[in-house]
Amino acid sequence: MTKLFPAAALAALILGPACAVQAADVTFAIGQSGDSTMVYRVGTQFDFGTLRQYDSGRLTGYWDAGYTYWQGDETASNHSLSFIPVFVYEFAGDTVRPYVEAGIGLAAFSSTKLEDNELGSSLQFEDRLGFGVRFAGQEVGLRAVHYSNAGLKKPNDGAEAYTLHYRLSF
Repeated sequence: MTKLFPAAALAALILGPACAVQAADVTFAIGQSGDSTMVYRVGTQFDFGTLRQYDSGRLTGYWDAGYTYWQGDETASNHSLSFIPVFVYEFAGDTVRPYVEAGIGLAAFSSTKLEDNELGSSLQFEDRLGFGVRFAGQEVGLRAVHYSNAGLKKPNDGAEAYTLHYRLSF
């Protein structure tokens, strides 16, 4: 069952954009967890457009669906799928536009054990904060992501990931 999880995640990421009416972006991220486990992520994003325009920039957002591989030893590796709405404030600029982002969504882990942490349940909430720059249909940024079941089930050790990401718009 656990070995099918990555294949299902990859299929969803490949087939998902083909089924979408609007164009999708793709993101690749690499980083470390709070316990120094390597984290690799691939995702797809669907913008929900400008929500509010200001002289200093604009408030936008996107839906993000992603697959994350948490590399550890045989007992600590894990996989997760996540779906999260993300709100972005993009500062005004002609060619380079800095931004900050935040979002809260859901993630499903293949195991309730991650490193030395007991997640308590496979279903977790994902809280995200990030910043970066957008330029020429691309984006580079840093993110801090926290996973927790919000105390719905004990134990609730949670986990964090800190990543560098690259986003390409089509």
